[in-house]
Amino acid sequence: MPSVAIIGAGPAGLTAAYELEKLGFSPTLLEADRQVGGLSRTVDYRGYRFDIGGHRFFSKIPLINDLWREILGDEFLVRPRLSRIYYRGRFFDYPLRAANAVAGLGPMETLRIGLSYLRAQIKPHAEEHNFEQWVSNRFGERLYRIFFKTYTEKVWGIPCTEISADWAAQRIKNLSLREAVRQALFGDRRDRDGGIVTTLIDEFHYPRLGPGQMWERCRDLLSMRGCKTIGDVRVNRVRHARRRVEAIYGATSEGQIVEMNADNFLSTMPLRELIESMDPAPPDIVIEAARSLRYRDYLTVVLIVARADVFPDNWIYIHAPEVKVGRVQNYKNWSPEMTPDPARTSLGFEYFLWENDAEWNWPDRRLIELAVSEGARIGLLDPREVEDGAVVRARKAYPIYDHGYRRSLAVIREYLDGFENLQTIGRNGLHRYNNQDHSMLTGVYAARNLAGERHDVWSVNTEMEYHEETDATKGDRLHPVRNLPPGG
Repeated sequence: MPSVAIIGAGPAGLTAAYELEKLGFSPTLLEADRQVGGLSRTVDYRGYRFDIGGHRFFSKIPLINDLWREILGDEFLVRPRLSRIYYRGRFFDYPLRAANAVAGLGPMETLRIGLSYLRAQIKPHAEEHNFEQWVSNRFGERLYRIFFKTYTEKVWGIPCTEISADWAAQRIKNLSLREAVRQALFGDRRDRDGGIVTTLIDEFHYPRLGPGQMWERCRDLLSMRGCKTIGDVRVNRVRHARRRVEAIYGATSEGQIVEMNADNFLSTMPLRELIESMDPAPPDIVIEAARSLRYRDYLTVVLIVARADVFPDNWIYIHAPEVKVGRVQNYKNWSPEMTPDPARTSLGFEYFLWENDAEWNWPDRRLIELAVSEGARIGLLDPREVEDGAVVRARKAYPIYDHGYRRSLAVIREYLDGFENLQTIGRNGLHRYNNQDHSMLTGVYAARNLAGERHDVWSVNTEMEYHEETDATKGDRLHPVRNLPPGG
């Protein structure tokens, strides 16, 4: 069989390798980190396990649900979903519950929100180019400013007017104030077409030891079947000629150079890094397009708290502008086995930053002090209870959907489509804000393409009907390639 090299051992890369092995290939993966899983890895600090963000295992794609079960078997727990919003010193249930929202906002504010919503229905924004317009048309401007604007700008670091409406269409598709109120009053979690509104699910599956358990198990299964995963190799050069990639080169953290030749290549690298690694270099217009792509960086400050129960939520969204933290995870409520001591709790304070922000380069001790002070300020903990802490940084965690990203992707995709033996997959390989099930599906598509099928990897998780409309009643849809314009 032709040889295959895969850059990146996150959900997309490992799923592609797993599918390829089933199809008779023997792929090799190169991973920049020493640990597999990418943003879905689980970090272990003194026996306390924590995620890079939270990862619910819920998908409308039967194929992906089957893969999860096939890889991890009975190691899944069924977990209740509980999340709230912290705003103006109060905690609001999320998804919305009518009585709780009215009690927190007060009857007059609730009336203003209702009137604002009616105004949006009567006279909506004529255009929906940006996030603010998209959300205001569906929730009203007042609710947008209360529950969307502050948090969204905290996460992305840019005004909502600079965020493309594509992001809202992708992430909160099918959810409107009408839908949210309907489920709050009647418990109906299906949209108008009968599909489950993903934002509103109230339980999900979760690996007993965190999402990293899934990907460590996948790596081990591949190893037993003769497929190698080589860690601590950051690819920095992609040599090509005559429309084919010939070899990739990387370096370990100790400076050792690694070269790999193959017949076919799959890449989960951020598109900007991939284009800058091409040798010979692409045309200037392609390099400029790649360098225009932006990414939001992320770090988690984990605090070990000497209290058995801190709060009941899986996570809390922090909409308060007076603190920098954007979200707080309670890992114990994802799985009891994430915390080795039942008398203690581990909390993750998540900060969304730019790599050149001062806080990104703060020493760990200062970041831990920040998380402790902000946790106390919003009433989640007593500083005297905090026994220890750790910090994990993740660069290029979130691809940004600004107004120019589509044009840039069209240029990059046209260039990459010229290669006969290179496919890009995953969140950063497509510059698309994928969940791990989306990323896995791109890996499956790419693998099957190497076996002779024709699937459009770029069509996964678009704002169209694609798989957001797929549920268990509609079966396993694998769409063949469609005649899409460059960039999807």
